[in-house]
Amino acid sequence: MPTYKYEGAYAGGEKVSGVVEAASRQEAVAQIRQNCEIVLSLKEIPKTFTQRPAAVMLGKISPKALAFTCQQFAIVLKAGLPLVQTVDLVAGQCDDKALQRLLRQVSEDVSNGWSLSYSFDQRGGKLPVTFRETIRAGEESGDLISAFDRMARYYDRTAKTHAKAISTMTYPAFVIAVAIVVVYVIMDKAVPAFIGTFQDMGTDLPAVTVALIAVSNFTSKYGGLVAAALAAIVAACWLFSRTEKGGMLFSRLRLSLPVLGEIARMAGASQFAHTMSAMLAAGVPILQAIAVSSRSMSSLVMAQEVMDTVAGVEAGRGLGDSMANSRELPQMLIQMTAVGESAGALESTLDVLAEYYDNEVDVRTERALSLLEPILIVCLAVFVVLILFAVYLPMFNLYNSI
Repeated sequence: MPTYKYEGAYAGGEKVSGVVEAASRQEAVAQIRQNCEIVLSLKEIPKTFTQRPAAVMLGKISPKALAFTCQQFAIVLKAGLPLVQTVDLVAGQCDDKALQRLLRQVSEDVSNGWSLSYSFDQRGGKLPVTFRETIRAGEESGDLISAFDRMARYYDRTAKTHAKAISTMTYPAFVIAVAIVVVYVIMDKAVPAFIGTFQDMGTDLPAVTVALIAVSNFTSKYGGLVAAALAAIVAACWLFSRTEKGGMLFSRLRLSLPVLGEIARMAGASQFAHTMSAMLAAGVPILQAIAVSSRSMSSLVMAQEVMDTVAGVEAGRGLGDSMANSRELPQMLIQMTAVGESAGALESTLDVLAEYYDNEVDVRTERALSLLEPILIVCLAVFVVLILFAVYLPMFNLYNSI
């Protein structure tokens, strides 16, 4: 199918350019007029450049790398450099090799007539949908600088939140890992050394000692099988969670947990508010912004509830009103969205809500972890006391019988 590069204008005089695929020039003009009223020029791109470009193999790109890249784009574009040269300069400053390779190919595409958003769509399939849609909106509005500025702030905030979550979870994860190793060594190495001594005593062993010996024997014989079975169960659960049915099931289970469920619910509200605010600020139509926001949410259940609002918005209802029947979306998010709409300040209201939910997630996570640490210590202390009782009680019984 031929590809056409066009330049158009809105009724107000604002110019726009881009690329469309169409079977004929007439169909291309019809597609273009869906976005702008006037078609100024239309040129078919040579076939050597219209072949669909191969997507670059991208791993998971960190929010920190995206924040730096967007910041560089904004700085260079403000300096007034042409777009092709801008992409080349940003690629040279990029430390992520896969992202750098992608930017090099995007630069080649742009020099051959592709729009920036179209090239990112074709080559960067694993780039966040927020990134690609914001660029598209920036091109259509003729304000790429503001689009990259907004994305730099958005991904910088996401990177800081991600880094804080990792640092917060490091200590509990380390304690749990050490506890598992210590327990295994005690049950597999230390306890068997006492078994022979206990059996030579010729006295009845306490119930706690008998239980400890049974657990130790089981660990020695079947510890490897148990570990393999647990690994297989975890792998099966992970594969099941990748399916649509499994993803929804695990998402519902996560939201139903006593403390972690509320944290997950607030994290989902934060993701929605951040993305929706960024989309609206970039000039993305509200229906498209809702779709992008739902795809950016980690909770599939909450994402589905966001998508369910599309029918209500299409029917002319407000977004807040359409969210009213949601079961998992926080009530404060729903009510403030409705207030922001009625005041004509939905974008700024969502931005404030995003910061609020970010703070709430941090506070509640720290509170949960502050409770987890003493619980771990108490559990380890109880286990150590049980082992001491199991080891020393037979000795005390022997001394009393002498």
